[in-house]
Amino acid sequence: MVSKINSCALMGIDGRIVSVETDISNGIPAFDIVGLGDTAVRESRERVRAAIKNSGIEFPIRRITINLAPANLRKEGSVYDVSIAIGILTASEIIVNNQLDSYMFLGELSLDGGIKAVTGILSMASCAAANGIKNIFVPESNADEAAVIKDVNILPVKTLMSIILHLNGEELITPYTVDIDSLFINSINYSIDFSDVKGQASVKRAMEVAACGAHNMLMIGSPGSGKTMLAKRLPTILPKMTFEEAIEITKIYSVSGLLPQKTSLITTRPFRSPHHTISDVSLVGGGKHIKPGEVTLAHYGVLFLDEFPEFSKEAIEVLRQPLEDGEICISRVNSSITFPTKTTLICAANPCKCGYYLESSKKCNCTPKMVQQYFGKLSQPLLDRIDIHAEVHPVKYDDLSKKEPEESSAVIRERVNKARNIQLDRYKGMGIYSNSELSPSLIKKYCELDRYTSNLLKKAYDKLGLSARAHNRILKVARTIADMDESETIKSEHIAEAIQYRSFDRIKI
Repeated sequence: MVSKINSCALMGIDGRIVSVETDISNGIPAFDIVGLGDTAVRESRERVRAAIKNSGIEFPIRRITINLAPANLRKEGSVYDVSIAIGILTASEIIVNNQLDSYMFLGELSLDGGIKAVTGILSMASCAAANGIKNIFVPESNADEAAVIKDVNILPVKTLMSIILHLNGEELITPYTVDIDSLFINSINYSIDFSDVKGQASVKRAMEVAACGAHNMLMIGSPGSGKTMLAKRLPTILPKMTFEEAIEITKIYSVSGLLPQKTSLITTRPFRSPHHTISDVSLVGGGKHIKPGEVTLAHYGVLFLDEFPEFSKEAIEVLRQPLEDGEICISRVNSSITFPTKTTLICAANPCKCGYYLESSKKCNCTPKMVQQYFGKLSQPLLDRIDIHAEVHPVKYDDLSKKEPEESSAVIRERVNKARNIQLDRYKGMGIYSNSELSPSLIKKYCELDRYTSNLLKKAYDKLGLSARAHNRILKVARTIADMDESETIKSEHIAEAIQYRSFDRIKI
């Protein structure tokens, strides 16, 4: 007898239906699995055999062939254990149910018949909903994650026997649900706040501009000036996440195996801060079994690279394409996978090895050649992709000692939300959501300048020796500053402020 059971494979952060076909026939006893499975899939034979036997069911001593279709799609991991077991039990007529095409089976089997959690459940549940599958059996510890998909019935199970009893109509399992609205209640409650930062008004303003337009930013300053402290607080002023954004981020963390247990949905914007010894593969993704990198884990959040010039040149340069396109395509012989990379990049750097090149209060011990070598890894094409350059100077004692409270993240976030809403209305239906995503044609349409303002930009362009890309970045930042002022047109003061955010072009290194 032949049975067909639905399971799911992961392609990047998306799921794809896999049909587990089982044939049991007479002949020399054997148990074969075909369909381009990896080692974990081939080893499932022993897990399935032991799980069925230890559930009190006699394993069929016949010729068993399992086909995982489509056969040209690589199957990885232990997620197919449950579907293989159910396929064998259905083909053996131990399970009698004529509606199995409305079910999907996911999970890893223990030798005693228990069902263990697997990664990527949210992506698989989303795939099931998109393909009209109404019921999904998931490991009990994955139920919170899967239940955020509302178009399917999530059936949490601990053992193989509980699935058998449900399918045979003996002990039905109640679908599991979660209250999605309650998950967002604490989505903007942070333990840190911009009110913790004393002084640094100009840098705070630059970070607010970055938040309003989703612009990348480079902070240059001496050690102890507060660069890291400021960067960690950027997520606290970003807009509250939408449900669609939360789903996409949770998918990324789920397939990476980084989703905390008992977590249904990630509702706070991610903040990733990898060490400067990170490899280029770990930064952008890849590996033998392709996994998302740090730039994808920071999707819709913040990627903070402290001590920026200390990163390897390969790691720095490989960021150029994902920052420009908002996604990265990783190609291997067997597959090609695209990961989203819409993140706000925040970099922090000392101006030289000792850190005091820009400070008059302390003497810099570095020679011009040492300073040149320190920043030699940062190519101009990469710097052009960073919209805002800001100098961060040490905080003055008067700022540290003053008792007046600083502006809170909540107050700044209100202004950020207002500017973002202006952009959402302007670009509705265009597939972009912030000024940082403007294409050259849209820059021409939405960043028009009058003659005086255009002349101001021309003078800066000639004096600083800017590239065409840097010119467009200035226009994007100016568009954001104008939105913050609720101005339809870009005025000279908006362009002037945007030019000031090209510190690296003005610093003579």
